[in-house]
Amino acid sequence: MANKNAARDQATELLTQFNVRSAPVPVDRIVRGLGITVQYAPFDGDLSGMAFVKDGKKIIGVNSLHSATRQRFTIAHELAHFVLHLERLEAKVHVDKGVLRRDTLASEGTDDVEIEANNFAAELLMPRSLLITALGGKNLDLEDDEAIASFAKKFKVSPMALQYRIQQL
Repeated sequence: MANKNAARDQATELLTQFNVRSAPVPVDRIVRGLGITVQYAPFDGDLSGMAFVKDGKKIIGVNSLHSATRQRFTIAHELAHFVLHLERLEAKVHVDKGVLRRDTLASEGTDDVEIEANNFAAELLMPRSLLITALGGKNLDLEDDEAIASFAKKFKVSPMALQYRIQQL
């Protein structure tokens, strides 16, 4: 069973470690600070990203064809695999075969590893504390597309990701 709370707690610890106090969260700086290289390349189909260890180096691959907000979520999601599932990456994932990725199992909420990675990424990019502060005690109308878009822009996430995150809170 996926441990969503532990995944979110790990993201919160990283935010504290990197002294993040405002949106948007500098996910690139966090990844670099952890010694992980991000490489961008056009991937086929729906593949958003991958995480792997090659010659002792930690690498995140990101689909350069996706939107900037999607790329940020992908980086955060793949970072989660390094923080939460490193032993899997070191033991089983190689550049030339088998990668951890977001697929239909993750979107259906049936793959524990992907569920944890998505919860980590959501907390990292849209931390509960920063969302609450940004809302200033007001309720955000989830039907107000303009307000959602404006709020999403502040966090550099997609409106859909923000809506989902707020609903989860």
